[in-house]
Amino acid sequence: MSSRFPGLSGMRLKGLALFLLLVAMPASFAQAADEPDLIFRRSTVFKWLSPNDKLATYGLDDPEVEGVACHFTVPEKGGFKGWLGLAEEVSDISLACRQVGPIKFRDKLEQGDDMFRRRRSLFFKRMQIVRGCDTKRNVLVYMVYSDKLIEGSPKNSTSSVPIMPWGPTDTSIPKCGDFFTQ
Repeated sequence: MSSRFPGLSGMRLKGLALFLLLVAMPASFAQAADEPDLIFRRSTVFKWLSPNDKLATYGLDDPEVEGVACHFTVPEKGGFKGWLGLAEEVSDISLACRQVGPIKFRDKLEQGDDMFRRRRSLFFKRMQIVRGCDTKRNVLVYMVYSDKLIEGSPKNSTSSVPIMPWGPTDTSIPKCGDFFTQ
């Protein structure tokens, strides 16, 4: 009997697949609570019998900095692999972050801390949005990139949010340098 996995019987292979599924499930449930809001999707490649390739734009609020929202656009693979969640997504991600209200820091932050992370393949690739502070200009800086267990991608996008007063009654402008540790 020929097998793609020498040394693994059919029963062992099924057990291994079940184990991997059970290990991956809690991570996907935990991630679902922090999902960004889907704004819209647009098809980019038509497929006859399976879902199209798409670009999807999402929005999310910074969980640690009140008054900042980010939007990012990611390609989503169609086809049967994409539909089943088995396709490895490409690393082309765009990012735009803006001040949407008075800025308030909830706690001390570290330069380059993750603001958001999402898996981009079944096992090894993930997208991350990290944040930092340009103390000289009092600007929050956000960067999105993808990494992979073996080889990451240099493709990235950066957005900056100058901390400004929000309306005539907002007189206190926080200094991001007071809330970030180097």
